[in-house]
Amino acid sequence: MVVTNSHISIALQASMDASFVLMDFYQKGFSSHDKADGTPVTEADNASSLLIHNLLATTQIPIIGEEITNLPYEERKHWELNWCVDPLDGTKEFIKKNGEFAINIALISQGIPVFGCITSPTEQKIIYGGKGLGVFIAEFNEDKQITHTIELSKQPNVNQPVTLIASRSFHTIEINTYIAKLEAIHGSINFHQKGSALKFFDIALGKADLYARFAPTMEWDIAAGQAILEELGGEIRDVSSGEKLVYNKENLLNPHFIAKSYAFIQQHVTTL
Repeated sequence: MVVTNSHISIALQASMDASFVLMDFYQKGFSSHDKADGTPVTEADNASSLLIHNLLATTQIPIIGEEITNLPYEERKHWELNWCVDPLDGTKEFIKKNGEFAINIALISQGIPVFGCITSPTEQKIIYGGKGLGVFIAEFNEDKQITHTIELSKQPNVNQPVTLIASRSFHTIEINTYIAKLEAIHGSINFHQKGSALKFFDIALGKADLYARFAPTMEWDIAAGQAILEELGGEIRDVSSGEKLVYNKENLLNPHFIAKSYAFIQQHVTTL
């Protein structure tokens, strides 16, 4: 078995510990600046990254992450396993203080995400699971202990009307075009915007059917979400090729993609 109970335990503990680090900055204040690529980074990103990196390093599995120096592909391409980490997904939303940020940790096996956990520090909830593991939502307390867990099942029904969720910070022309195409097929649709990988909570819980992204994302933004969604019968595919997304690529940038729920796929609802 690729994913062990120890892997899961360490990932969940890292997520909970990092949540309280982030919330401390969130409540007390933090400094931020723009990175070379123009995206913001804060003291909280770096503190969370260091904590998670130190805990995951005990597994002796290499790490790819948002706030670390990632090794060259010539070395990475030989890895059979790697962690993929975003210590603060939704930094823009964190700075805005709208609560829509998350911590993402995924375990990748030969390019395929086999385990993922996505944590909402503000709600003290974690969604986690992966290939053959099931998917669960857990609540945790101030002592960094899980207090309540429920297992999720595949959602059987598509929302009426069809519900599309997308990024709060990247509303592109392509999204407007995609909405128009969906409406031409299905009539009126519900459209919601939300920051970070918290969108995967909505798909897993059956609150959304589709998540479309026509703006840049990196592997650590969605690897955990893909592991969770695929275990629930859903999928994420490259808009251009139609192929499932793979990870630990030479270029860690994701293609534009559409994520679909199990119900949407099973009911053979036409989409573009």
